[in-house]
Amino acid sequence: MRSLNQTTTPAVLLLLTVLLVGACAAGDGSSTVPISATTGPEPASGRTVTLVTHDSFWVSEGTLEAFTTETGVEVEIQRLGDTGQLVASAILTSGDPLGDVLYGVDNTFLQRALDADLFIPYESPALAGVAAPLILDPGHRVTPIDFGDVCVNYWIDAFDDDLPAPSGLADLVDPAYSGMLAVQNPETSSPGMAFLLATIAEYGEGWEEYWSALRRNDVSVTTGWEDAYYGEFIAGGGDRPIVVSYASSPPAEVIYADPPVDSPPTAVLTDTCFRQVEFAGILAGSDNNAAAEALLDFLLSATFQEDIPLNMFVFPALEAATLPDEFIDFVELVDDPHALDPAVIEANRNDWTERWTSLVLR
Repeated sequence: MRSLNQTTTPAVLLLLTVLLVGACAAGDGSSTVPISATTGPEPASGRTVTLVTHDSFWVSEGTLEAFTTETGVEVEIQRLGDTGQLVASAILTSGDPLGDVLYGVDNTFLQRALDADLFIPYESPALAGVAAPLILDPGHRVTPIDFGDVCVNYWIDAFDDDLPAPSGLADLVDPAYSGMLAVQNPETSSPGMAFLLATIAEYGEGWEEYWSALRRNDVSVTTGWEDAYYGEFIAGGGDRPIVVSYASSPPAEVIYADPPVDSPPTAVLTDTCFRQVEFAGILAGSDNNAAAEALLDFLLSATFQEDIPLNMFVFPALEAATLPDEFIDFVELVDDPHALDPAVIEANRNDWTERWTSLVLR
């Protein structure tokens, strides 16, 4: 298994606010399951399928057109804010959905969506090429499309032999790193929530004590990722050398560097990572199931999967998808990231965020 593991231009913000296993070997797409345009009770060809998604959804020109060429189905995109807003809107319109396929619910909101019966089951043949740990719903009401890790990043040149870079969560409460960390509010930020969940997964009932120690160590809390990365963190001109961001931030620093650089100025603390998995599913109440199934198959095709990394800065769920060189050279993905069961997250989310607010902001 090859080890794999956002940047200083506003263009990347859209890619990184998205909300998130193993290595992805090079593939030519020859094993991709063909997309059927005639499954279901009615032909899909000649129809329009509506994809409801979050504001961070982005694909290269020509990608969705390839789907239309293959199936005869046009794709209409409807963006509905961030992941939380997306799921809330879908719940409010349950049974009379705003579209046919929803893409963008992640494992931190998955149980809420399943409890609301938002999706109908569909098992894509292409799931055979997806790593089993990403398939969190055995009923196949949702299909994993991509994943990414939220991790603590640090500015390499801010540390030296006298003060080495921190190595994990425990170091962040060491007084030696006082005033260095910027995080996001979990009530208003997807990476902020992921980092809170990482600390809960690591410390269990001791997570509140850990956050009290972070507060004593002068942690900075921002509303969202942009304020932390471009405001507080050195990459955006701030003075804090440690920030909650993504495992894909270092390659983005290389890709968007001006002037160009050969290696990223940032690195990731892999022991801090929390994995986010994004799913798509056919919305209950859609009368366009044949086209919706074809679109779900396409989302797991090599064409779409290999377009994901440099547009949304997350990893394709399809194991055979070819990764760009920057993701191979500058990203390290851990084999055992922090994780919590979606049902546990949903049962405790409100309590955890209320307790966090009382500890950290009051």
